[in-house]
Amino acid sequence: MKVHEYQAKEILARYGVAVPRGRLATTPEEAKSIAQELGGRVVVKAQVHAGGRGKAGGVKLANSPEEAFQVASQILGMKLVSVQTGPEGKLV
Repeated sequence: MKVHEYQAKEILARYGVAVPRGRLATTPEEAKSIAQELGGRVVVKAQVHAGGRGKAGGVKLANSPEEAFQVASQILGMKLVSVQTGPEGKLV
């Protein structure tokens, strides 16, 4: 079974497992709004079925809601290429 990180966290939370607060954003505007709700400092992560997301530029720290907007603008729509995706990559 393939699940994204955000989906796995939702499943674990339903069964009482402590997971970090977070939400899925599908636009830079949503990322900014979520960052505001969570206190400003967030990690923006590409949700693709592949490891090595951080090394491929798909995981970035944002220190403010405005930075979350900028980072999400870079990640959403990018082709993430890692060892696990191969040279064809995966669209975020």
